[in-house]
Amino acid sequence: MTTVGPSSALAEPVERVGRGWTAALSLANGAIWVGWFGPLQILLASQAKDFAPGSGMSKETMLAWVTGVGAVVSLIANPLFGALSDRTTARWGRRTPWIVAGSAGGALALLLLAGAGGMGTMTLGWCLVQLTLNAAFAAVTAAVPDQVPRLQRGAVGGWLGAAQILGVVGGTGLATAAGGIAAGYAACAVFTVVGVLPYVLRYGDPRLAPRERPPWSWRTFLAGFWLSPRRYPDLGWAWLTRFLINLSNSLVLLYLLYYLRDRLHHDDPDEGVLILTAVNGLTLLATVVVGGVWSDRTGRRKPFVLWSGALMAVATALLSAWQTWPGAIVAAAVLGIGFGVFTSVDFALMTDVLPKATDRGKDLGVINVANALPQVAAPALAAPIVTYLGGYRVLYLVAAVIGLVGAGLVSRIRGVD
Repeated sequence: MTTVGPSSALAEPVERVGRGWTAALSLANGAIWVGWFGPLQILLASQAKDFAPGSGMSKETMLAWVTGVGAVVSLIANPLFGALSDRTTARWGRRTPWIVAGSAGGALALLLLAGAGGMGTMTLGWCLVQLTLNAAFAAVTAAVPDQVPRLQRGAVGGWLGAAQILGVVGGTGLATAAGGIAAGYAACAVFTVVGVLPYVLRYGDPRLAPRERPPWSWRTFLAGFWLSPRRYPDLGWAWLTRFLINLSNSLVLLYLLYYLRDRLHHDDPDEGVLILTAVNGLTLLATVVVGGVWSDRTGRRKPFVLWSGALMAVATALLSAWQTWPGAIVAAAVLGIGFGVFTSVDFALMTDVLPKATDRGKDLGVINVANALPQVAAPALAAPIVTYLGGYRVLYLVAAVIGLVGAGLVSRIRGVD
């Protein structure tokens, strides 16, 4: 493993990273998403179906509670571990120790979920998964502004996005093919650990010299988590754009298994989720790297975010208007095209509006709240809509409107082309 000198930790990177570095970091990112989405797509929903009878709540409500509480943990964990990694002066760098500890802890938490016997242990296990994997994810994302120059971030963001969707597909596939809930969790746990090894064993991480670490103060540390939209308006608008588009996407994914089973009456809803995820993944992979590279070459970000978000809203509206299995496949394909471009270019956009090099991990953690907060808001919004306010047709129409509004707000960002 190569090391990187302490003087480079806070410098703006100028040397392009190689394909090996990008591939290894992307694999680590994908491994983390396997640990998240094997449970989210299949395993948690299956456990909720098993535990709901006799509990006094429906499977939809139980799943909403478990994922919602876990998302609250994620809201806190991502910026917290990002801030801690900013201050880490370990020999192996600021980010690597947290990638190792987070992925190992995530694997153990997944094994705890495998043995869950009810809603209590299911909730505890999922909260621990969110706590630990967010530590690793915060460090992985912060490695990009640490080591990648600005005009390469769209391409690197594209490969990270490709790994993300492959992680979603891989996690769903492992959960489906493993042959049971416990086996599915074990398979996801093993992949989560193995997937980060090439990066942490082979590639160096910029070291932070002790003299570069700011003096410790609880007041300063806690105050740093508030990034004033008035002081940093571009960051505020970028955050809101990401939040609304991710909220729309979360509303689509949360009850997908139940949508196929209860609304479309699909013969094998588990397999149906896997097929839709694969279709979505293929079209996403076709655009995620291309979109990021194209954005780098033009030096522009906002038009890509605007039109990809609008396309995602159209795909979501299809789920409301065309409630058939062919309609679901078309919607998954179109959603993947839009989300591919959005994933890579929005990530580059976020790194472009970061305020300070000393706080990259913490600031990206605050930005990543826009990924986690929709997991809290989506169950609270979706459950009453599905149960009382019109069902899945209204749910997906609301999701489309939210996504379209989010795409439009990117035009308010002034400091990025």
